[in-house]
Amino acid sequence: MTAELTFKELGLSADILEGLLKKGFVNPTPIQAQTIPMLLNGERDIIGQAQTGTGKTAAFGLPIIERITPGLRKVQAIVLAPTRELASQVADELESLKGKRDLRILPVYGGQGMDIQLRQLKQGVDIVVATPGRAIDHLKRKTLKLDDVRFMVLDEADEMLNMGFVDDIETILTHVPEERRMLLFSATMPGPILKLAKKFMGEYDEVKVAAKQTSSANVEQIFYEINERDKLRALHRLIETETEFYALVFSRTRLGADRLAHKLSDLGFDVEALHGDVTQVQRERILAKFKGGHATILVATDVAARGIDINNLSHVINFDLPDSPEAYVHRIGRTGRAGKTGKAISFVTPSEWRKLQFIMQHTRTTIERAHLPYGQAVIDLKRSAMKEKVFMATEGEISQDFYNLAADILESGKPKQMLASLLQLHFGGNLNPHAYPEIREPERPAFKQRHSLERHGAPGRPSSGPRGGFGGKRERTSSNGQFSSKPFFKKKKFAS
Repeated sequence: MTAELTFKELGLSADILEGLLKKGFVNPTPIQAQTIPMLLNGERDIIGQAQTGTGKTAAFGLPIIERITPGLRKVQAIVLAPTRELASQVADELESLKGKRDLRILPVYGGQGMDIQLRQLKQGVDIVVATPGRAIDHLKRKTLKLDDVRFMVLDEADEMLNMGFVDDIETILTHVPEERRMLLFSATMPGPILKLAKKFMGEYDEVKVAAKQTSSANVEQIFYEINERDKLRALHRLIETETEFYALVFSRTRLGADRLAHKLSDLGFDVEALHGDVTQVQRERILAKFKGGHATILVATDVAARGIDINNLSHVINFDLPDSPEAYVHRIGRTGRAGKTGKAISFVTPSEWRKLQFIMQHTRTTIERAHLPYGQAVIDLKRSAMKEKVFMATEGEISQDFYNLAADILESGKPKQMLASLLQLHFGGNLNPHAYPEIREPERPAFKQRHSLERHGAPGRPSSGPRGGFGGKRERTSSNGQFSSKPFFKKKKFAS
């Protein structure tokens, strides 16, 4: 049913629909199809039960954007999220959904400069996306005023309760007007969630989306533990040793996407970069080039990659690990489509180990650990990939002109030498094993449950951190586990 339903049929305004179309969104997900009309047309509270990766942010975000007053510069909606990463992601998503509407959206979480938050709150904002702890900090300072709140959203409510935020949530709820509308979204509905709903919600409607596998069964998922400074060398090595590499590579920032694309171009690869600074005309040109096979690598940020539909991608590379399970699911879902298989590869730095566990837990999947090849192993893989590419090429249609040219070349009486020269001309590269030294894995801060994951291949549940973030306290780092503070891209040649 929802596969045929469009956003236009849900009652959204023309300007919102125009923005969704530009992002490539036409059909709502099940949670969106059920929730949006309720929020647009009704006045009851809502409890939504849906897994990560089902489109919950747009489900509550689009109707809120529709119904609040642009330019008021008073907090009309507040969204509470369990972690700073999720708060930032939700704020970014709402920013991308608002279109041309005059709405200020502010993420508020620990680890971000308090002065910046204070200044922006003083200037006035319309929507606040906050972690409970930082919201409490601002309420105590009287810098966050919730008297005009019309919508109160608890996102990932079960996670907030698991992390010990129930008292903070109840405190925040006492600061919002009684006539506000409350929306509660949770993957599970344990007793404390229902108790919270009974205490603070009025009459409510329930929306439930059946749980489903949130990571593709057709995608092989692996990760490499690696230092930040070694990521480019690792990616170069993977490109050279894979039989097929038609890939979407994700970077966290616009600057990072540009830098990575330039470095890969310098290494001889056909690559393009796509991010928020790219104009619509440039975007269309880049996508046409990539879809046409004239570029084999597209480096993109999450926001820029939304709405991209590209067939036959062999790889999705998380050059920078995403900040949430939802983003991870969206990324890897772009390969392994239409019955084909794909590969999702993630680079994980020592400080991101806890984030990886969080992603595995919430996507209910195991991402296998792998080790980068080096020395003769790289040469063997490169040779195998070269042979496979040549054999695959022979299965395609070959012009008679090339057969005639091949006959002329073979008349030289040196067929082996001629073939070798053609292979070198086409593939280039280095077949000396000493050119591929080991890329050493970093010393990782020792977290609780680390050994459970490595021994059994199943993610342990992250321990609850005090407020925000991906978990609890770190144990002591070994003396040689220091992280490099050198610039990411140095002006020197990389050993691949």
